[in-house]
Amino acid sequence: MEENKTLQHEEGALKTTKLTLYEAAAIIVGANIGSGILGLAYSSRLAGWPILVLWLIVAGVFTTFSMLYVAETALRTKKPLQLPGLAQRYVGKLGSILIFISVCANSIGCMVAYTTGSGNILCELFGLPNWAGSLIFTVPCVLVVWLGLKATGLWEKFVSSGMVVLLGVIIIASFLSGKADPSRVMYSNWTYAVPLLSSAIFCYIAQYAVPELARGMRHEPKKLPIAIIAGMFITGVLLAIVPFAVLSLTGAENVTQVATLAWGQALGTWAMFTANIFALCAMMTSYWAVGGSMLTNIVDMFKLKDEHDKKTRIIAIACTVIPPFILAYGGFVSFVDAIGWAGTFGGVIMSIVPVLMVNKARKTGDIEPEWKCGWYAHPAVQTTIIVVFGAAAIYFICSMFGILPAGW
Repeated sequence: MEENKTLQHEEGALKTTKLTLYEAAAIIVGANIGSGILGLAYSSRLAGWPILVLWLIVAGVFTTFSMLYVAETALRTKKPLQLPGLAQRYVGKLGSILIFISVCANSIGCMVAYTTGSGNILCELFGLPNWAGSLIFTVPCVLVVWLGLKATGLWEKFVSSGMVVLLGVIIIASFLSGKADPSRVMYSNWTYAVPLLSSAIFCYIAQYAVPELARGMRHEPKKLPIAIIAGMFITGVLLAIVPFAVLSLTGAENVTQVATLAWGQALGTWAMFTANIFALCAMMTSYWAVGGSMLTNIVDMFKLKDEHDKKTRIIAIACTVIPPFILAYGGFVSFVDAIGWAGTFGGVIMSIVPVLMVNKARKTGDIEPEWKCGWYAHPAVQTTIIVVFGAAAIYFICSMFGILPAGW
């Protein structure tokens, strides 16, 4: 075992690409700040903003722990692998299949939300048919995914930075307009509290990008947890601020499923364009992270020879783009329901499998890494993560079938 742990990293179908700390953190923020942030104000309108903040903290902390488990597992493995490969290496074939299904469910749920959300926004701004707006949005997104991990990191860095600036402008304008009333958000209704956790879990979807980040930061492994924690902290702050500003401005009764539409309408034409450009940027950065992760997961799961093979990339992108169009424009699922379902199933799998992976990797991994998880990998913490995410999933499923109160 000790001899194995001294082996150097090696490459397989997934190639090593260097990322900076800034780029890695930007991928986390860009992946997280997408369709979820646009639906949070609507999802929380019945439960209330204070309950939303509680769940954002719970989901954010536990998801960060889970991400760090995956990070340590990846660093203990000499060959770059995606989640299915890591799961098969340390949990077995069933774990690999379950986590691949989780990745697909979450990715498709995301893409449905991006597809419908971008179509709604471009329809509102330019009067285009929803499907045409979605198509215009998708084309540049696919181009960046096609170019690979380094291109994604660079574009995430620039667009995410601009996105935060736009967000700051619109939030400041909201509270200077004289129309915002913070008292509108200070209510709590616990009847609708529990299913809101699924939406909060969904908003931290960057956990699927951790193997990508580990692949890009193998040259500086000690900076990997810093990038994850920094990206998740920034995400949590933004996820709390946006619903607060939107609900303060519009009130719970006037908020729309894609919050920036109501936000812009309340402040005027300039704000509508600013808010919705932010929304498009948010969904675009998430698209890059989700699409790139989906592509490499397909390479990993089906043991394809090379991620840069043209046929591989075409198949992976087709699997990412086509199903969401069918679901979105076939009328099968709404924007917010897509978020809830993806958060539910993704959350359950990603609460269980990383726990199993890191525990097994500590016993049978290839390498003793320079960094490893601390107290938060204690069995009591791991059990709590599984219980909380599992309970949220059970409640959400019951609420969708009318057994328990729905969240929206």
